[in-house]
Amino acid sequence: MSQAASQSFVASRLAAFGTTIFTEMTLLAQKHGAVNLAQGFPDFDGPEFVKDAAVRAIAAGESQYARMFGIPALNRAIADAWSRRTGESIDPDTQVTVTSGCTEAIAAALLGLINPGDEVVLFEPYYDSYRACVEMAGGVARFVTLVPAGDPDAGFAFDPEQLRRAFTPRTRALLLNSPHNPTGKVFTRPELAMIAELCVRRGAIAITDEVYERLTFELARPHISLGTLPGMAERTVTLSSLGKTFSLTGWKVGWAVATPALSKAVRAAHQFLTFATCTPMQHAAAAAIMHGEEYVQQLVEQYRSSRDFLSGVLRGIGFKVYPCEGTYFIMADHAAFGMGDDVSFCRRLTAEVGVAAIPPSVFYDNPDNGRRLARFAFCKRRETLEKAAERLANLRG
Repeated sequence: MSQAASQSFVASRLAAFGTTIFTEMTLLAQKHGAVNLAQGFPDFDGPEFVKDAAVRAIAAGESQYARMFGIPALNRAIADAWSRRTGESIDPDTQVTVTSGCTEAIAAALLGLINPGDEVVLFEPYYDSYRACVEMAGGVARFVTLVPAGDPDAGFAFDPEQLRRAFTPRTRALLLNSPHNPTGKVFTRPELAMIAELCVRRGAIAITDEVYERLTFELARPHISLGTLPGMAERTVTLSSLGKTFSLTGWKVGWAVATPALSKAVRAAHQFLTFATCTPMQHAAAAAIMHGEEYVQQLVEQYRSSRDFLSGVLRGIGFKVYPCEGTYFIMADHAAFGMGDDVSFCRRLTAEVGVAAIPPSVFYDNPDNGRRLARFAFCKRRETLEKAAERLANLRG
């Protein structure tokens, strides 16, 4: 191989991130014919009425560039849904920005708001694009660790003092994901109040990734948007998307809700990233939000049942399973099996047992914090989970 062919052309700010763990584990699952409980996408389709709305939009000629910040019908649907959920009215034209999935919304928010050298507080484990987007924006990440309790029933928690120390005079923003991927944690009102108080006192912006906002399972842990707390409306960019709620992850329709001033910052980047999101899918997304409540309620019940089933399977085999209050992920401690760290365990689980999971150490600044853990996705058909359960039973041997 020539020197030119062997050298890396990847920019230094991205070279350290390599290929995402989701791509790596999905390819490994395909190679070994494993049941893929690694990457978080359903193995079933979204509702027919939403797909029909997309087909009608295509047939009607809705195939050219959409308005940069979203077609009017979708912006109105998002604003109306926000008002129903929070009791607060927002302007669909100045406070809602439609993006190509929440991943683009995260990038647009950070690129539009962060200057080189600004610090961004992240809770870890984090969705892997957070760290990369902070780097692309020239920011500096500071970390607050969600730690699994000794009692697995207690779930994950953070140290309030570590959170306070994470804020410095250079803190520009805090990025919060609740319900939280990968731990399944739903942040409580007291926890959010503490975060809000620090943001207000330090003059920091909050960017909240709320893509799992509808997928919560415990009445005692409802989802609360940080932007609805006192003093936070004027300093919060709330991000969400269609994909998780309506089982249409490949459509990549997301949005940002913020004040006009903050929306202007998001749009400053968004217009040069994708400019506009797929037009017919925006029309279908509007139909989903306006008419999809029955589907969402049924999906939550399906996922609650799937969560309970897979949690029981994992416990029965010997995993220490942490509670999933929201999202569609289960975090489990695999140390009892003596199969090495999380990367080794997940690779062996995929190749030797035929079930793929995600090793979460890549979601930590200090990978040692995730070595004992594995993340399993339960957004699958029951027959898929039952097939995984049959194979997982071989771990007991």
